[in-house]
Amino acid sequence: MLLHTEVFGDGEPIVFLHTGLQTGMTDFEEQREYFQSKFRVILPDLRGHGKSASRELSNYYEDSAFDLKETLDHLEVESVHIVGCSIGALVGGVFAKRFPEKVKTLTLSGMMAEKPANWSEIHRNMVEQQNSLLKNKQVVAYLDQLHSDDWREFIHLSAEEDSYPFEETSDLGGLKMPTLFMVGEENPNEAKGAGIVPLLNKQIHVSVIPFAGHLVHSEQPEVYNQILSGFLKKYSVVGADN
Repeated sequence: MLLHTEVFGDGEPIVFLHTGLQTGMTDFEEQREYFQSKFRVILPDLRGHGKSASRELSNYYEDSAFDLKETLDHLEVESVHIVGCSIGALVGGVFAKRFPEKVKTLTLSGMMAEKPANWSEIHRNMVEQQNSLLKNKQVVAYLDQLHSDDWREFIHLSAEEDSYPFEETSDLGGLKMPTLFMVGEENPNEAKGAGIVPLLNKQIHVSVIPFAGHLVHSEQPEVYNQILSGFLKKYSVVGADN
């Protein structure tokens, strides 16, 4: 399916893939402002989010990767820099594996590179947090306004313990493109990946961001932007100095 997409700026294309229950326009806002002066910033709403309505979420990451391929083809974009956090990183990683010829560089954050030994407990806590969110009338009203389809379907999907694609995140050795793996030091299960992924693939660069957890791009936007800018400058035509 074609994804609803907003585009800003001109230059080499860079795609920012948002986190769960966000949209292309409500996430990566600081990065949109920072990079659009040098890059063509592409902001899709992932399947089942924002204006990209879909009730078919069962094979989410695979289908979303094909959605992105169809959308980029529609935009006549041959290859891009992919940047994603959380579910955006998971979609970006699958996309890079399925369509490596379309990915110049890959930047991932907010994801776990291996399944924690206490995953059942971690997942149970996540589900409890999601259930609390469903009881907050203000949050529910905001999400109803933000998404054109029933966003609760995505929460129901993530409530399944096996919904996290560890088979994909633990298998990064085959990535052919330069990759940047960014983690926040305050999220130990994600930060652990900083010691794992370089052993899988020498093309993966690692950055551990202090005073940040799951959402490094919004918790430490200036640091995140500088690190991403340096990475892109090394592998892009135009560079990324601002």
